[in-house]
Amino acid sequence: MRVRREDAEVVLAELLELAPSGVEQVDLGDLVEYAVYGAPGELPVLPDLRAAAGEALVEIATSEVGDDWAERWREFHVPLVIGDVLSVRPPWERPGRTRLDVVIDPGRAFGTGAHATTRLCLELMLDLPARGGLTDLGCGSGVLAIVGAKLGFAPVTALDNDRLALEATAANAEANRVEVAVVGADLRRERVALAETVVANLLGPLLCSWARALSEEPAARRPSVVIAGGLLEEEADAVVEEFAPLGLRERERRFSGGWAALLLGA
Repeated sequence: MRVRREDAEVVLAELLELAPSGVEQVDLGDLVEYAVYGAPGELPVLPDLRAAAGEALVEIATSEVGDDWAERWREFHVPLVIGDVLSVRPPWERPGRTRLDVVIDPGRAFGTGAHATTRLCLELMLDLPARGGLTDLGCGSGVLAIVGAKLGFAPVTALDNDRLALEATAANAEANRVEVAVVGADLRRERVALAETVVANLLGPLLCSWARALSEEPAARRPSVVIAGGLLEEEADAVVEEFAPLGLRERERRFSGGWAALLLGA
């Protein structure tokens, strides 16, 4: 399903209601393509998908995946390398020649971290001093939490409201031999304990609603550093405005492929 980029975030939120195990996302310039995989009878029906995309829909198609799907699926997941510091790779790839090497099994949930939003968050994380604990909000497959633990943050907690994400994070943390506490929580409805540093690779509207929820917390329970990712470039200013009254002001902003990530600090 291909949709207009400016509407992609809203469409993704609707899609995840229909396909909670996750979707594949490919950036195509002015368009974003989402793919949902499953056996016959397990996939959302086309009318539901069209309704989810609404007026953002450009094209929708279905096809049968061939017998060589396992090899083609592996070709899609390539290592993510950031300088000489970090490699994030699927388990069938050889270790990178970087200081940190992280293995993520994309078969469990949400990919290996190669998406622009994850990469931007990682770039900002690598420039931070590893002091105190770290909380990964919306952990997915656990990439950010695991890298945080490898950088020396402790304790590290990963939160998500998706059971598959929690299972994936726990398994990936064990494979990388790091300590990550995995906690199930819905950020939209629950208050959660936060570390001094928080990495929140979430959708823009959820980041804004979380900021408003933080304003009701005592200052001592708020983080002093927030890396906010998962937002479109045009949403960055609004997110900055929501966090500013909390004393978390913009320190750095990075862009890639229409996405943005912010470093906010007290």
